[in-house]
Amino acid sequence: MPRIELDIIVEHRKDGLALPKTIIWDDGRCFDIDRVLDIRKAAATKCGGIGIRYICRIKGREYKIFDEDGKWFIEQ
Repeated sequence: MPRIELDIIVEHRKDGLALPKTIIWDDGRCFDIDRVLDIRKAAATKCGGIGIRYICRIKGREYKIFDEDGKWFIEQ
């Protein structure tokens, strides 16, 4: 399965934590992340790659967003 690379607006906290706030698709649509449910180092099982996995709630649905060395993507 392919992965979809994303632009993400990220909040960087003084304790070093990076929290994704908004997803921006290539077509310009923006979706605010309502809540980050989990953050951990993990593999993207559907499309490969290892990075920080953020399980996020957006409009009532859960999505897995990955940060792989500063490049953000979502599994399709």
